[in-house]
Amino acid sequence: MTTITSRENDAVKEFCKLSSSKKRRDETGCFALESMKLVLEAYENGVSIEKVFLTDTALQKYREKLFELLNSGVRICIISEEVSRKMTLTDSPQGIFAVCKKLDKSFPADKIKHMGVYAALCGLQDPGNIGTILRTAEAFGVRGVIVSTSCCDLYNPKVLRASMGTVFRLPVWVSADFCGTLKSFSAAGMPTYAAVVNESAQSLTDIDFGGKGVAVIGNEGNGLPQEVADCCDVQMTIRMAGKTESLNAAMAAGIILWEMTR
Repeated sequence: MTTITSRENDAVKEFCKLSSSKKRRDETGCFALESMKLVLEAYENGVSIEKVFLTDTALQKYREKLFELLNSGVRICIISEEVSRKMTLTDSPQGIFAVCKKLDKSFPADKIKHMGVYAALCGLQDPGNIGTILRTAEAFGVRGVIVSTSCCDLYNPKVLRASMGTVFRLPVWVSADFCGTLKSFSAAGMPTYAAVVNESAQSLTDIDFGGKGVAVIGNEGNGLPQEVADCCDVQMTIRMAGKTESLNAAMAAGIILWEMTR
């Protein structure tokens, strides 16, 4: 084990860069994790962990739960409470952090299943929304989630926290050709459904999904780009009462996925 007491230690500074910078994550192929739950979720789901940072307090408190990880050969760094406070993004840090290797998230078109429900996210920028949608998708038994390159980074710490580890358990892919990916689903017999705010669109509750399809969700403020909506098989909308014009993206996704999977 290595002991780190300086906030200016190179490994500490690198962790902070990975935590705050998508560019740095892309350059290194690594990302930063914080909290015992997320570190264990990553380890138990086959994510390659390069190093773990622990305060003495965390080591004593979580030693039993971390036993397998601590004895896996991963590099362990014991850090001071002051260093932990520099590394954390939370008000009440648990004193456990890790640097991990990013997973291959490129979309494998040849692995499309011909039944079941998928979600596809285009241009979402709020990390909390993305994480919540991933968690909701797992809860409803969705087969996988596709995100466009215009979405917030999947390895943003806020996405990871909001997903509660779902990003490590549920198949999640990044598509550089979003419309092309949607057309691949259509060609495989999986209808694509664009969620839009449009009176002429079909009502969500009037559609017979037949246990399969792709729910396509757009940006929080602007919705789906017209070209993406146009490349979908069906445009659907959630009919609302009162003067509400639209719903939060995560809320809309939850309603849609519930209808598609129930």
